Amino acid sequence: MPENRTYTVGVISDTHGLLRIEALAALQGSNYIIHAGDVGDPQILRELEQIAPVAAVRGNVDGGKLEELPDSVILEVGHISIYVLHDLNQLDLSPVAAGFQVVISGHSHQPAIAWQNEVLYFNPGSAGPRRFKLPITLGRLRVSGKLIEPEIVALLNG
Repeated sequence: MPENRTYTVGVISDTHGLLRIEALAALQGSNYIIHAGDVGDPQILRELEQIAPVAAVRGNVDGGKLEELPDSVILEVGHISIYVLHDLNQLDLSPVAAGFQVVISGHSHQPAIAWQNEVLYFNPGSAGPRRFKLPITLGRLRVSGKLIEPEIVALLNG
């Protein structure tokens, strides 16, 4: 892939069967979409695929037709390697040793951007039904060469 190209990766998680129109709007223009689990309804993945290619993992509430989703996915975007799983507590490898620049997870419903040993740990938060007083968010990664710019996008005020 060309060094000078910038890719936009939309990152969504914990939809629990609810794909908000605000989420669809925020994901427009993505080159790829990652769903970090707890999809809740296979139709959500089909709708996301209308925007961009989708990589998705199975969350702890994804049964039935979603049971066939993998526990983890590896996505190469530009010159970076992304490891995706639902629950960060289930990470059973060293991202640095494995050559990953980004680890994406969901599960907690809490958006997070953290850098550790030059690896980005990114949780887009929850884009589905509100849980407790946590925000309704998704994420975006802009990838240009080896540069990664993470962003949390609030979908609803309050």
